[in-house]
Amino acid sequence: MNLMDGFDSNYRYILVAARRARQLQGGAPPVIETSSRKPCRIAQDEIRAGKVKWIIPPAGSLPAEAAGEPLDGMVAPD
Repeated sequence: MNLMDGFDSNYRYILVAARRARQLQGGAPPVIETSSRKPCRIAQDEIRAGKVKWIIPPAGSLPAEAAGEPLDGMVAPD
């Protein structure tokens, strides 16, 4: 499987898509027009369209207990 543009790993792409899908399930409106109703597919389409931005915090900048916390604030639509 090829890497998506802008991602350093397929794992990070899955994490970003899953977090955006969670936002959509929580009531966030989609930022693109799509025929899909599935949050996971909408999130993938938004990422492909370049409408979702994410931040990779520098190593060691998060406390150990926060490392497992959701990064909902770090995944935001354009």
